[in-house]
Amino acid sequence: MITPADETLLRRAIGIAARAVEQGDAPYGSLLAGPDGAVLAEAHNTVRRDDDITAHPELKLARWAARELDPRRAADVTMYTSCQPCGMCAGGILRSGIGRVVYALATDQLIELNPESAQWPPVTQDGPTLLEEARVPIETYYRPS
Repeated sequence: MITPADETLLRRAIGIAARAVEQGDAPYGSLLAGPDGAVLAEAHNTVRRDDDITAHPELKLARWAARELDPRRAADVTMYTSCQPCGMCAGGILRSGIGRVVYALATDQLIELNPESAQWPPVTQDGPTLLEEARVPIETYYRPS
């Protein structure tokens, strides 16, 4: 359930996106807030500036949370972001332990505004194979003798 406090922090994330545009960057902004609403970190999209396809604000903040917060604290944090996280960012958020995401614009709404954002070609994945060989380093790491 979205609260008035959530809306205030979400507006701040939208403001970060607007400032990104003023700086010549893509229009996406995010922040992390603790349970008391205190802002812990902010980021905006710097994909073009950094020539780095992973420079989405959501992934930057997920990486920050994974480095800086213990798992219990991360679980109490909310990410506020101007757009729904993409698959790459969603994976990072999941692995970081961040407990909640509140977003303004859904992916399908973004695609309506910017059809190019849906033009990624599918990637073929083949497997699994070579299980007996692949399991050796995994078992060595997770089940040392």
